[in-house]
Amino acid sequence: MKIIAGNWKMNGTRSDLTKMLCTLSNLDTANRIILCVPYTMLCGGNDVVSIGAQDISCHTHGAFTGEISAQMVAETGAKYTIIGHSECRAYHGDTNSTVRQKATLALANGLIPIICVGETMDEKQAGKTMAVIESGVRESIPSDVNTDIIVAYEPRWAIGAGLTPTPSEIAEAHTLIANTLSDMGLAGTPVLYGASVKGNNAAEIMSIPHVDGVLVGGASLKSDDFIPIITSVK
Repeated sequence: MKIIAGNWKMNGTRSDLTKMLCTLSNLDTANRIILCVPYTMLCGGNDVVSIGAQDISCHTHGAFTGEISAQMVAETGAKYTIIGHSECRAYHGDTNSTVRQKATLALANGLIPIICVGETMDEKQAGKTMAVIESGVRESIPSDVNTDIIVAYEPRWAIGAGLTPTPSEIAEAHTLIANTLSDMGLAGTPVLYGASVKGNNAAEIMSIPHVDGVLVGGASLKSDDFIPIITSVK
């Protein structure tokens, strides 16, 4: 069983989500399917698909115009939230510290956080990939976790660029993350891979050791693209 999580980013409509949920509800799969959608589409999902948000605030309430708290997301019936996505780190200033705060609030409100870590192109070229990944895991995850979390490895240089690391690069990163989680007392935590995942490479990526699923961007918007990823593995 793998975890197949889709991130719609700022795309789609409620009608699109209704159609996707209807289509996926008939899918025969043992994989765990999650769709992380814009706030306006948050709902409870169905028996096959769970719904998640794409971010939450690091505050519980107050004068933070435009932000959405973990409690507000949880009240919609959503079960998950992405935290620290590469775009939130790049555009909204998320750091390991704020990601940790958000993860703490997510867990306190019964949400399962999908905590993203990964290196930029500058960090990759400087030979800092492994150090950035390890510090991302250790600094972004709350110290007192006693419930489910998910970690996602996103090579930030590959997001939206149509680039994919080599299988050996993915394996090295995921092995490091798995070993770091084990050292933190979190052995068995699922680790997803996310960057340019498509139907024609999903099976190969998910066959790599310590890759427990994928975080899919654009290919999750249409069922014709998303279903081949879901069904590429059992």
